Amino acid sequence: MEALWIKLLIVCPLAFVGAVVDAIAGGGGLITLPAYLLAGLPAQAAVGTNKFSASFAAAVSAFRFTKEKTVQFFVALPAAFFALAGSMLGSHLLTAIDEQVVRILFLLLLPLMVVVLLHSKKLGMQQAEERAQSSRAKTVVIACVIGMIIGGYDGFFGPGTGMFLTLAFTFFLHLKLRNAMGNAKIVNLASNLAALAVFLLEGRVIFAVGIPAAVCGMLGSFIGARLALKNGAKVFKPVFVLVFALLTVKIITDSFK
Repeated sequence: MEALWIKLLIVCPLAFVGAVVDAIAGGGGLITLPAYLLAGLPAQAAVGTNKFSASFAAAVSAFRFTKEKTVQFFVALPAAFFALAGSMLGSHLLTAIDEQVVRILFLLLLPLMVVVLLHSKKLGMQQAEERAQSSRAKTVVIACVIGMIIGGYDGFFGPGTGMFLTLAFTFFLHLKLRNAMGNAKIVNLASNLAALAVFLLEGRVIFAVGIPAAVCGMLGSFIGARLALKNGAKVFKPVFVLVFALLTVKIITDSFK
């Protein structure tokens, strides 16, 4: 029992913080997954239990964004479907492509992406000189491509998927940040639930840790979503930089294992 309380003291606060971060910019798993490992859970159980608590947090976030009418389901649902397919393909590619090549590529691209975002003054605002709106059919096609590619990344590598979805919806579909974030929440929830189903069937979830962490994560997600909906780009940008910093550290440390 004492060991369980120690695990919860480590996991629950970080599950809360990770959920806040994830609701704002995505990438909360960069905080929560190490927490489970630090608490002493075996690697596969850590991933499964993290996915369990993260799925509940993601559901709260998706509900909040949907309630505020920021989700465009004609974008989110096709992207979610193709993200699931992409994730399956990415998982298979993991055995065929050297993951080290992907890490090096990301280390080269990450600083450029941060600079582009920080200098994007229009992020999260209606563009005054916006391009002529694409037809709905074209928008759906682009959303499917985004879902397939980033879903493939999720299956192949994973960290920061929600953040990349938000950026892709913003820059390629020219959506306002609130809509891009809302759509990303739906896609990310679908991906989480699909992965969770596998972990549940394989018995990789430790409920004694996962349930309290899920409660903390749901609270963090509620607060994070509220901050994101209220403050938009003002809160997204600094959290985005934090997530990129964590992702960079993870890639570097993984490269030396």
